[in-house]
Amino acid sequence: MNMSNIVRTGAVLLFPFILVYGFYIVLHGHLTPGGGFQGGAVIATGFVLLFVAHSYESITKRLPMNYFKNSETLGLLLFIITALIALTLGVTFFGNWLVNSGGLFGDVVAYGPNPGNLNTAGIIPIMNLAVGIEVLGAMSIILLYMLSGIKEDI
Repeated sequence: MNMSNIVRTGAVLLFPFILVYGFYIVLHGHLTPGGGFQGGAVIATGFVLLFVAHSYESITKRLPMNYFKNSETLGLLLFIITALIALTLGVTFFGNWLVNSGGLFGDVVAYGPNPGNLNTAGIIPIMNLAVGIEVLGAMSIILLYMLSGIKEDI
């Protein structure tokens, strides 16, 4: 079932803002309430808005289900590889091998009151990103399977 032009246009206009907000939640998960699951759910909500505003056929033509299956696989692989890298570096499984390294996400956390620095927390932001990607894929696949049962009556 197609929605009106106003609903479709509104969905297309809101979609980028929902994505930016979702990735904000994912990337700030180690500093504020939120993280990979919550941010992934917000990002998936942006896709849900597109799915509802357009017909199932037009959505699956532009965004095949394989995109979301690959997203789910990518998130899972990123999560596992990040954990396994610790073993190759002589740290425990899921050990925070980036903390205090000085590189990406490796700044030392300052003592005392701290407004928060995105470049801290070691592997936690990478894990949040991996979970966010996986949740986006999984929730989108679930919704697409649910929508596949709805046929448009003519």
